[in-house]
Amino acid sequence: MTGLQAGLKNRHLSMIAIGGVIGAGLFVGSSTGIATAGPGILLSYALVGTLVVLVMRMLGEMSAANPTSGSFSAHADRALGSWAGFSIGWLYWFFWVVVLAVEATAGAKILEGWIPAVPQWGWALIVMTVLTATNLISVGSYGEFEFWFAGIKVVAIGAFVVIGLLAVFGVLPGVHSDKAGLGNLTEHGGFLPHGPGAILTGVLLVVFSFMGSEIATLAAGESEDPQRAVTKSTNSIIWRIGVFYLGSIFVVVALLPWNDPSIAEKGSYVAALDSLGIAHAGQIMNFIVLTSVLSCLNSGLYTASRMAFSLGERGDAPKAFARTTSRGVPMAAIVSSVVFGFVAVFFNYKFPDSVFLFLVNSSGAVALFVWLVICFSQLRMRRIIQAEAPEKLVVKMWLYPYLTWATAALIVFILGYMLTDTEHDGRETMLLSLLVAAVVLVIAFVKEKVRGGGRGDGIGGGPNGPNGPKVAAASSATEH
Repeated sequence: MTGLQAGLKNRHLSMIAIGGVIGAGLFVGSSTGIATAGPGILLSYALVGTLVVLVMRMLGEMSAANPTSGSFSAHADRALGSWAGFSIGWLYWFFWVVVLAVEATAGAKILEGWIPAVPQWGWALIVMTVLTATNLISVGSYGEFEFWFAGIKVVAIGAFVVIGLLAVFGVLPGVHSDKAGLGNLTEHGGFLPHGPGAILTGVLLVVFSFMGSEIATLAAGESEDPQRAVTKSTNSIIWRIGVFYLGSIFVVVALLPWNDPSIAEKGSYVAALDSLGIAHAGQIMNFIVLTSVLSCLNSGLYTASRMAFSLGERGDAPKAFARTTSRGVPMAAIVSSVVFGFVAVFFNYKFPDSVFLFLVNSSGAVALFVWLVICFSQLRMRRIIQAEAPEKLVVKMWLYPYLTWATAALIVFILGYMLTDTEHDGRETMLLSLLVAAVVLVIAFVKEKVRGGGRGDGIGGGPNGPNGPKVAAASSATEH
């Protein structure tokens, strides 16, 4: 057993950080948001984007002081108690294994459209098998795959934003200038055609496409210079969200009227490319979405397995999860995550409207639960780090503790608002997610009782502390 190894280069980490915030949800889900809030969806994206920037700042503060593959779960374990680390770790793992099934199915649909000879389930199987093999070889091969997948996404969205802006301002030749223009933001029923309440509904629709921004802090534990990697990804998240989310959505709603039927029919990005007269827009977009899907699958498998590894190390999962191969790969953690992913794929084909719908909805609010736990962990961890090793506070949360409390209050407000949303399944998602969270919490408390009151919370660099030996990822990273 060698522990995790520092197999990720700085260029891998940079691209994982950039790619992590661009999920397939941005391409696939944005058309529903535009139909719901009109051009005002920009405010929904800006609101969630601000929330993510603040939460990642808190996570960056804790992870720069103690880089670990358990990330926020390990920090919650230390700051709030083992019940918190256990609960949020398993909920996060559950979220990503369900994502594996969603993304594998989305990718299989595109591939089946190109090569119909292979059935959809066959493509899902092929995609999952290839990416499992990639993750099992070494963390470096995961990093290399992700570098290229994320690179294609970044270049594609960057080009889309530049070309789109040129068209909006009338500089691009051969464009249907009668449709493109800033007038689209206000002329078709106003900037908020469905009223200001639609901004909050938009928030519920777009919040889940931001999940993944925390992957860089999990991966940092296996990088050459964890502290530098975390600091860099935390500091750059503002422009990443600004360009890729706000920039690309602004281009879509400025190129076309928000109520243009083609947005709902083809998807917002394909409709936007079509309006520019770009040939084969649909196929170009399908290729970019497929790349995003593969990137998301690759990262989802990596993230789920590293969380399982961390849980295994802390005694919150089978010990086998914490064992690694000679190449530093947690094989049991990867294989078990994939098995659950395959089971979920099976449910998607066999029981799409019952079992699979339950899985998707019951993991839907996990992103918000994770962010809330990060807020409360940071409130406590700041004091612990200041007492033990103040020199490790290289990334600091702004206006602590006021902004942390304000962020937590906003997340609680969004969770509460979800309970009132019956139109877009927000209420169902919230209730089912709470049910699953309650089950995990009960298991956590029972486990703690059986164990005899948890692991303790000693300040002085104990097994749970930032200086303790418990996290192989951090220790192995610093040895390299």
